[in-house]
Amino acid sequence: MPRILRTELLAPRIRRYVVAAPKIARKRRAGQFVLVSPHPHGERIPLTISDADPDEGSITLIVQEAGKTTAEMALLEAGDELTDVVGPLGQPTHIVRLGHVVGVAGGIGIAPLYPILEAMQQAGNKVSVILGARSVEYLILEKEVRALGVDLTLCTDDGSRGRKGFVTEALGEMMASGQAIHQVVAIGPAIMMKFVCEVTRPQAIPTIVSLNPIMVDGTGMCGGCRVQVGNEAKFACVDGPEFDGHLVDFDLLMRRQAMYREQERQAMERFAAKDHTCQLEGV
Repeated sequence: MPRILRTELLAPRIRRYVVAAPKIARKRRAGQFVLVSPHPHGERIPLTISDADPDEGSITLIVQEAGKTTAEMALLEAGDELTDVVGPLGQPTHIVRLGHVVGVAGGIGIAPLYPILEAMQQAGNKVSVILGARSVEYLILEKEVRALGVDLTLCTDDGSRGRKGFVTEALGEMMASGQAIHQVVAIGPAIMMKFVCEVTRPQAIPTIVSLNPIMVDGTGMCGGCRVQVGNEAKFACVDGPEFDGHLVDFDLLMRRQAMYREQERQAMERFAAKDHTCQLEGV
């Protein structure tokens, strides 16, 4: 089973895991993800590959503790094993030389955006990054992004670091300055990506978003990750996770993301109470 080599707390409830997965490390490309199960009786969750080291045979995953499974992962340390790490899955980012590419990240969205920024820069693009978070303590990967040598704008909701305000405001100002922008890549909460797309829509700037809906098998068989893109139903696991943001029905996406909120709340309550009884027992 894949072994955790190193762990690091990056921010409150956000951890970095370096996991031994040599085959995935060799094959992964920017934009792809893995399905991870922390123990034999747990669900599998999609996690974007934030980085990889083919020489070490490792991949890097950045996980925010948001539900029962990610809370279970937060208990794991270096030397522990994961039951499953399946991948790489999904379509890789289309990396070409476009000119000026602007990456917009909200919170933990910088984790999946980072390898895309790196690949876009290596393809010869000028890369600018707008990185936002609630406050300075939730800003992650700033050092790694700066090491790429890109233009970086920091935004925090409370003004504790960088400019006070939302990433959409910084993007709007960049567009108003007359800079030529050939593509925007936005990754973060669905509501953030929706409003980034509304900012870029009037100027018809191509805008790519990475979607993380409910996902079960990662092969397109279950249909759980269905999203509406234009007039078509797509499956984020095999058709995505990246899509033309101007065509995504974000309101439907957010409704689907909230479908199991009550069950998720109950699962977290049982976990907090240390009730780890399998819900299938006695059925």
